[in-house]
Amino acid sequence: MPATRSERKRDAIVEAATEIFLRSGYRGTSMDDIAAAAGVSKQTVYSHFADKEALFLDIVVSTVDETGDPVRAGVVEVADSGDLAADLVDLARRQLDQVLQPRLLQLRRLVISEAERFPTLGEVFLERGQARTGAALADAFARLGERGLLVVDDPVQAATHFNQLILAGPVNRVMFLGLVGIPKRAERDRIAEQGVRAFLAAYGPTTPR
Repeated sequence: MPATRSERKRDAIVEAATEIFLRSGYRGTSMDDIAAAAGVSKQTVYSHFADKEALFLDIVVSTVDETGDPVRAGVVEVADSGDLAADLVDLARRQLDQVLQPRLLQLRRLVISEAERFPTLGEVFLERGQARTGAALADAFARLGERGLLVVDDPVQAATHFNQLILAGPVNRVMFLGLVGIPKRAERDRIAEQGVRAFLAAYGPTTPR
């Protein structure tokens, strides 16, 4: 079904606002700037979003959801894995590809910079992204434990360990160095493979207890 005129205007506002926020920062962006870039009146912007914070919050939610949904779909598949090591490596690669998207990384840095003024933004970023993916991973690891493919006393902690092994290094590098710090494909593959190897060394069924 084709988008309505109102929906097209809303999409244009969100796209324009995202570009300006990422280029100029939260405080450096005005609703006038957004309206001009979207080709609509400021009144139209306010008819869709109560204020600048509401617009920015909408961008955070939609961007994080768009990134996280494919990863969570992969997590669900892992719970039924027939080749756990290979499937975990594939999941780790998906995580890296999604989390290291330039727009999401720029948004993460912007949310961090505004965390003290708008703590809700940081909470939403964590809850919609890391927390939801972590919960899905914990469920998957619990099921894998029931199948005897993992030894997991605390699925939530296991999910945290998996995410840290895969994502902590690359994300921290980009937070300090900017987009030039994004690892290339070969480096991402190495991170995924080594991270999974370390995870299975800790949680695999043959690990001494």
